[in-house]
Amino acid sequence: MMIPRRLALAAAAGTLAVGALPRKLHAERLASLTEGLSPVSPPQDPPEGVFVTQDGSSHHLSEFKGRGMVVNMWATWCAPCVAEMPSLEALSKALAPHDIAVLPLSSDRGGADVVSAWYQAHGISGLPVLLDPKGAMARAFNANGIPTTVIINADGQVVARLEGAADWGAPEAEILVRKLTAGQSAR
Repeated sequence: MMIPRRLALAAAAGTLAVGALPRKLHAERLASLTEGLSPVSPPQDPPEGVFVTQDGSSHHLSEFKGRGMVVNMWATWCAPCVAEMPSLEALSKALAPHDIAVLPLSSDRGGADVVSAWYQAHGISGLPVLLDPKGAMARAFNANGIPTTVIINADGQVVARLEGAADWGAPEAEILVRKLTAGQSAR
């Protein structure tokens, strides 16, 4: 059976459009950090809550007081979360010498094994496997969805937040996060 030329061209155009759509959505999902980051004024204490490391030990954000923190709530099944993970890893590597912790809290129900396997499959080696059991920290931060990222300064106060994915790997992201995470004593 011969396919009419018009139909073949229409099908090819549709295939190209469908192929371009994920790239366009990926670019839109990774918006400029300055477009979506909202200052929290006045700065607020973070909620009490527990997150779990890969070995099953429980930790609190207060254990990181004195360090800046970038707390990202995400999951392996969340497309915008997945899109920003490589850039979050780049940010983590850039901030490590400045004693600023990037804490990606996964709400995956499969636990550490699911996150570890996902990291391995996607070449993520510069982020810790951290879990937010049942999304408790996300709820405590009043996240309307994931990804949600909260910036906490060295004084232990929430100073900014972003709901949605961003390009954390951009050079201006490192500069902005370093500025935001400096405590009052550093200013």
